[in-house]
Amino acid sequence: MSSLQPRKEHKFTFGLWTVGNPGRDPFGEPTREPLSPVTIVKRLSELGAYGVNFHDNDLVPIDASATERDRIVAEFRTALDDYGLCVPMATTNLFSDPAFKDGAYTSNDPRVRMYAVQKTMRAMDLGAEFGAKVYVFWGGREGAEVDGAKDAREALKWFREALNFLCEYSISQGYGYRFALEAKPNEPRGDIYLPTTGAYLGFIPTLDHPDMVGVNPEVGHEQMAGLNFYHVIAQAIEAGKLFHIDLNDQKGCRFDQDLRFGSESIKNMFFLVKLLEESGYEGSRHFDAHAYRSEDPEGVWDFAAGCMRTYLIYREKARQFNDDPDIQALLAEIRSTEPGFEQIPLEFTPERAEQIKNLPLDRRELAKKRLPYERLDQLIIDLLMGVR
Repeated sequence: MSSLQPRKEHKFTFGLWTVGNPGRDPFGEPTREPLSPVTIVKRLSELGAYGVNFHDNDLVPIDASATERDRIVAEFRTALDDYGLCVPMATTNLFSDPAFKDGAYTSNDPRVRMYAVQKTMRAMDLGAEFGAKVYVFWGGREGAEVDGAKDAREALKWFREALNFLCEYSISQGYGYRFALEAKPNEPRGDIYLPTTGAYLGFIPTLDHPDMVGVNPEVGHEQMAGLNFYHVIAQAIEAGKLFHIDLNDQKGCRFDQDLRFGSESIKNMFFLVKLLEESGYEGSRHFDAHAYRSEDPEGVWDFAAGCMRTYLIYREKARQFNDDPDIQALLAEIRSTEPGFEQIPLEFTPERAEQIKNLPLDRRELAKKRLPYERLDQLIIDLLMGVR
């Protein structure tokens, strides 16, 4: 089907660290040779992707000289121009280097905190060179294994100070970044501060520039906490804070697996795609996932193509859902109310309060309304399994 062919307007993006993952895990060495950024750009363009994102050190090694940096940046820019890809988002690696073993912005050591801010400013400069407008913050080391070693209140204060400073830096440089905060409950830290998207939505209003800070929810990270990702994204959209999104999949509340998008949580990911497509979300659909460790280099591109294809399958299924007369008839029944009853807006006035108090609402009658959720859910299963 032509509708399953990825195109630039779908805004599918991958990170250099995703398709570039060499198959390493905590218990095993790499199973694939590293891919160069130029090769990644070329192959993603051939598959129909829109853009490619990076941590600073995905592109420029942490110990690269100024000359090496300039060469790498020039080669990458040429590849982007040659193959028609853009860089919508950039971020900083504040978790790999041993300097961050006890946190970056939340380290007990102020020297580490200053280094983290310094490294981020330089990475923001790099992202801005390529036109990135979203800047993601994932605090993989911002947490604790030993609560007695760090005052969590102080850690949150340090994190807030860093974000406030970096917001001002972006403004002063004219970068126009929107900051997107990415939550995760644990791993690599035993516990990570601000572990869910909901926690970040509560934290953002305490910042000096809450208007320029939103969230970057990741499927697997919220599922690690046992949460419904569709609900998480609905809340972020309703709050006007969905600045970016990381798509992958996960087998329940386990370690972070970064599986191919939609490969496990089929029904939940269907409703996620339906929400993204119908809500007016205009950002990237970023796949933060990895090919199975068993794959050879060519299997990496099967993985990348599969992420995009599955998203487009769900997109098509969302259209079928909206056009299905049986599903829509059930929804109309479920959402119906007593004829002639007009919903009263909950905008308080003393008169409206008195009006609501006097409404003839019989709880026994309300409880009798039929809600055919079993039939509805089975129709959705039939639709997703391709028998409707």
